[in-house]
Amino acid sequence: MQVQTPIYMDNHATTPVDPRVLEAMLPYFVEKFGNAASRGHAFGWESEAAVDTAREQVAKLIHASSPREIVFTSGATESDNLAIKGVAEAYKDKGDHIVTCVTEHKAVLDSCKVLQKHGYHVTYLPVNSDGLIDLQRLGEAITEKTILISIMQANNEIGTIQPIKEIGRLAKERGILFHTDATQAVGKIPVDVDEFGVDLLSVTAHKMYGPKGIGALYVRSSKPRVKLSPIIDGGGHERGMRSGTLNVPGIVGLGKACEIAQKEMAAEAERLVRLRERLKDGILGELDEVTINGHPTQRLPGNLNMSFAYVEGESLLMALKEIAVSTGSACTSASLEPSYVLRALGVPDELAHTSIRFGLGRFNTEDEVDFTIKRVVGEVRRLRALSPVYKTIKAKVQNRRQAEINLRQRVS
Repeated sequence: MQVQTPIYMDNHATTPVDPRVLEAMLPYFVEKFGNAASRGHAFGWESEAAVDTAREQVAKLIHASSPREIVFTSGATESDNLAIKGVAEAYKDKGDHIVTCVTEHKAVLDSCKVLQKHGYHVTYLPVNSDGLIDLQRLGEAITEKTILISIMQANNEIGTIQPIKEIGRLAKERGILFHTDATQAVGKIPVDVDEFGVDLLSVTAHKMYGPKGIGALYVRSSKPRVKLSPIIDGGGHERGMRSGTLNVPGIVGLGKACEIAQKEMAAEAERLVRLRERLKDGILGELDEVTINGHPTQRLPGNLNMSFAYVEGESLLMALKEIAVSTGSACTSASLEPSYVLRALGVPDELAHTSIRFGLGRFNTEDEVDFTIKRVVGEVRRLRALSPVYKTIKAKVQNRRQAEINLRQRVS
């Protein structure tokens, strides 16, 4: 079958808007354009009703007890900032210590660094070679001054899924608020804020086939009731937590994306795992010196992060012009430094520089996967043929094998 190029396999960076989402959004740009805060006429009421429906759709997907626990933001970066800085300010009389992880998204890490400049203390937990935190270390890191634990549910680069339920249980036992950046998880794997013991959860639309520029923060309203200090002032929208005119078309899109995910997530995840394994097995069956980064099974359905030894990742990226993949997070792609996530796993810099992240999504097909296998294998072989280091290593391996064969022949 003829494959149409370019092929998009960078669905952890962003996703295309699902046509069903776009269809739901379009009326709110033209016919139903009212400000949701305009309470004095039908245009405002219509928009407010649409926002209320979307709030219910988001709440249902993550199993929030009330739609009022959903605060709309401009995206997950703002949600992370609001969760971390908002808690830090609201609970500063209780403590000044936050526990997070070295492989968090920059929205979390940079928010914590800003707080450190203002006198807060932050513990950055290490991870093992699969990208998982150690629960015992987490428990040991907690002090009497700890007010927040912030650990992402699933990593955007390597796809590793953290033991969120166990972290939530530990946080509850110690009376500490728990925030999770679930940007990569919501809509792809099950998320249940009550079952997980999550108090604050960040989400964005554009990672699950919704529009860019809209996200949400789940804020628990009881047991405990979470207090947040706003980081944006001016109007008191979203129950005083996030001022600014609501992006009604975007909110409608986020809600519709959540509704679709609620219905199709299980079947979609199963299909993506099959595609991921097909891609992985196809590449590993043809190439040596390839490493899988992240947990082998406890990972996002569509994530595959591989290091191709003796091949510069950027060179491979340029060679694969018909396939959109990445060498790491889109949020730090301007940096020439090796991935801080892979470094945290203990991956050597020279190997980290060879990594490629494949992000499979809703609209990828088996034919696209097969095309990608063929192109990746071909380009890796071509680039390695140009590498004197690879040639030397291969020659040494062949010489060693031949010596072993000769030795066995002499012994027999």
